[in-house]
Amino acid sequence: MKKLSHLTRTSIMLGFFFGLDKVLAFVRSIVIAREFRNSITLLDTFNAANNLPDLLFALISGGALAMAFIPLMSEYLTKQNRDAAWDLFSRVANLAFVATSTFAIVIAIFAEPIARFGIVPGFPPDQQQILVELMRLNLIGTVIFSISGLVMASLQANQHFFLPALAPIFYNVGQIFGAIYLAPRFGVQGLVYGVIIGAVMHLLIQIPGLAMYHFRWTPSLDLRHTGLLEALRLIGPRILTMFGIQAMFMLRDNLASLTKQTGAVTSLTYGWMIMQVPETLIGTAVATAILPTLAELASRDDWTGFRQTIEKAFRVMIALSLPIAAVMAAGIHPLVRAVFGFDEAGTSLLTWTSRVYLITLCGYTMQEVTARAFYARKEAWFPFFGVVARLIIYVTIGAIAVIYFKNIGAPVIALAEISLTVEAVFMLVLLNRRISEPVSINGALVRGLIAALIGGGITYGLAVILPGSAVLTALLGMVIGGLVALAIVWVEARLLFKL
Repeated sequence: MKKLSHLTRTSIMLGFFFGLDKVLAFVRSIVIAREFRNSITLLDTFNAANNLPDLLFALISGGALAMAFIPLMSEYLTKQNRDAAWDLFSRVANLAFVATSTFAIVIAIFAEPIARFGIVPGFPPDQQQILVELMRLNLIGTVIFSISGLVMASLQANQHFFLPALAPIFYNVGQIFGAIYLAPRFGVQGLVYGVIIGAVMHLLIQIPGLAMYHFRWTPSLDLRHTGLLEALRLIGPRILTMFGIQAMFMLRDNLASLTKQTGAVTSLTYGWMIMQVPETLIGTAVATAILPTLAELASRDDWTGFRQTIEKAFRVMIALSLPIAAVMAAGIHPLVRAVFGFDEAGTSLLTWTSRVYLITLCGYTMQEVTARAFYARKEAWFPFFGVVARLIIYVTIGAIAVIYFKNIGAPVIALAEISLTVEAVFMLVLLNRRISEPVSINGALVRGLIAALIGGGITYGLAVILPGSAVLTALLGMVIGGLVALAIVWVEARLLFKL
């Protein structure tokens, strides 16, 4: 039997751990939802309070740095040596920590006007005050992540994925601890204490990896260092790109607060999380695994291998994501009701919000690869151009939703995420113009659409026709519909084993 390739093994390993992470994330969300199901406004407040700390993390820490930093560190490892790579890592990490801490202090000082005028202008004053307190606490975890995110990127650049894959799991464990043991005692603030504990565990679990690769810290902030200047040149566009992405999350909750719809913020948060389960297993796992390889191929000018790697990833993602989205949308309602324990109005709102998000699943998976392809080529401005186009479309749809469809609320705001599919197509067109031979996805797209129609129809039909518990018939319908869809796209899906 032919051995699986390194990328296939890595993708499967990452998919397994990302899946475990999503299971724990759901456990966390279920515990939190049930703890505060009679205080939906507190859930809205907690979810909205994460936005600005998340923005800071995305811009200055691992979120922005990782994708731009991995290709540069991979080049150092390929063309120089590990000592030079760790020296570069130290300088970037030192700067990230100082910058994150400085901005965190500034945000903590001005938290009240930021919350009142920027994040949730539609919330009443008492709810805004709770949000301010939660946001300040959240910044502690953000500062810790400023180092942990870069440690994750550095280990991935060394082609080590095991400990970085474990880190989010430990982060969720910390949050679950906070939800079960601290929230009953400290209220909603206990949830943030769990976030801080999870951030510490996220960092500590990766420390052995640094020792494994003989990490040496350079205590320097020399801004004239050649490698640091190169890193900043690549990271600058990435910061602007991440600002656009995170701005959409902040805008999402801003728009939700203006609808005055109870549970709108929570439905958008949980609906996005539901869509992110298959997106992480398909898109993030594969894209994370191939980035160091794409960077290495680009550094060797092996553009044929570069295109073939991207094409295989695309065909797998498109063929799987379309039917998965259809099958989940068809069978999700009774599962949402059983898992989250909301009343019928809350269940219906979350169900339709999740369904709308699932429309964007294929676009999300494609964008994961296109962005990394450009970062591997050190063309960091192209993802920024894509996000600008996405932001314009998002703002337009969001504004229309609040002005004309306020009574519908969260599902219409979720529809604004269709802008990401537009971005993914735009990025693919740009990428095809930058490489000698275009990436071909037509066959995967056709088979994926056919599988989505048939698999989704079977799922819905069985859920309605079969007697018995709604949850059991929905699950059975999803399994049978999913298997039929998989048979249709098997030609593409099996490429996962040949990456």
